[in-house]
Amino acid sequence: MSAPILWIAIPFIMGVFILFFLRERFSALIGGVTAGILALAALVFPIDTALLLGLISLKIAPSIQFFGRSFELNTADGPLLAIVYGLSALWFLGTEASGTSNRFASLGLMIIALLTASIAVEPFLYAALLLEMAAMLAIPLLVPPYQKPGRGAVRFLIYQTLAMPFILFSGWMLAGVEASPGDLSTTTQAGTMLGLGFAFLLAVFPLYNWIPMLMEESSPYVTGFLLWALPTFTVIFALGFLDRYAWLRTSSQLSNAIQFAGVLMVASGGIFASLQRHIGRILGYAAIAETGLLILVMGLRSSEIVTITFLTLIPRGLELTIWALALSIIKRKAYSLRFNELQGLARSYPVAVAALILAHLSMTGFPLLAGFPPRLAIWQALAGQSLVTSFWVFFGMLGLLVAAIRTLAVFVMANEDKKWSVNESWVQVTMLGLGVIGLFILGIFPQALHPLLANLPSLFEHLVP
Repeated sequence: MSAPILWIAIPFIMGVFILFFLRERFSALIGGVTAGILALAALVFPIDTALLLGLISLKIAPSIQFFGRSFELNTADGPLLAIVYGLSALWFLGTEASGTSNRFASLGLMIIALLTASIAVEPFLYAALLLEMAAMLAIPLLVPPYQKPGRGAVRFLIYQTLAMPFILFSGWMLAGVEASPGDLSTTTQAGTMLGLGFAFLLAVFPLYNWIPMLMEESSPYVTGFLLWALPTFTVIFALGFLDRYAWLRTSSQLSNAIQFAGVLMVASGGIFASLQRHIGRILGYAAIAETGLLILVMGLRSSEIVTITFLTLIPRGLELTIWALALSIIKRKAYSLRFNELQGLARSYPVAVAALILAHLSMTGFPLLAGFPPRLAIWQALAGQSLVTSFWVFFGMLGLLVAAIRTLAVFVMANEDKKWSVNESWVQVTMLGLGVIGLFILGIFPQALHPLLANLPSLFEHLVP
């Protein structure tokens, strides 16, 4: 058994099997259990290390050849696989509670398998093709059958597709830069092409207009899943570029450009979120601000880039899961998710509203919640580098906080005679309750993540001194 077969081929095949051969009511459970087992296997069985189980010796090979391309997952990838498939299990198990189409679990498994392949493939530039395949596979999730795709879905696919030629062409140019690093014109052109490619992939300002559109057009649960999965793997892909090419990670101009892009996303995402009157669009802009924080971290001149990045990625997955699930539950009652249709809904859906507000506050970096420790680490790294950058990041987080307060005010705005009642099902209450408990555990005891974070820096040897 090889690691790529276990964590790439098997989930992809399971996704196909669930889609075509399994009854709909079992698909979410089987998809979630499959992802959970793969996450547990990544924690228990180290890659490329022999284990003796009784009389049986077990060793998971790190690589496999497929059509002349190598797919390789090393020992250091184990914690990363555990994080990705563990969070995926939460998304898939929440399918029934969210009321999302049951093909979400099957297509979601295939998307995660393709994204995992994107960080395992060699030559690594083929990751751009796998990211494009994952984006195309997301379209059936975003657009219901026999329905015309909306502007958000079309722009999403266009922007993801435009990213691929930029990254592939920049990879070809980077080979020339390695051969003659003193050629400034080639270096500038390669850096520009690479930056444009990642700008499309990460929806850097002003290329993120498709995100709020999708939050209005498509299921908030499906859109939330894509806003978690695609940026997560794109950031890991980008860190691979910085680790591989010395001139990229040592360029002060590139570092400044990355920081500027990140700050612009954080500030604009927070400001636009505070001005919205649609809670789906608020989630979209909050996700934009969170992605901006990840980009900002990549531009920091710090030895803790990898640790802070993954410290931010893990709570982000949990926050988006809870927020998207709560939105999906609320959307059954108020289809448009506009403020004027949500007034007083806290008395009818108190659990969903409480979970949504807590997830929102966690994204602002509210103390005792999961988002606070990574925000604190980012503030500490920024403190000695740029007060201007710190101010704009604070301004963006303040915008998200204003949006949270406005949302809470709308939810509790009701007549005094309206009675409190719990209309969520026990499955919905259980999923939201476990998620909220997770937010507090990660916020109060961030050291719980240490076993996962300890070995992740070894994935990028040159980024860590």
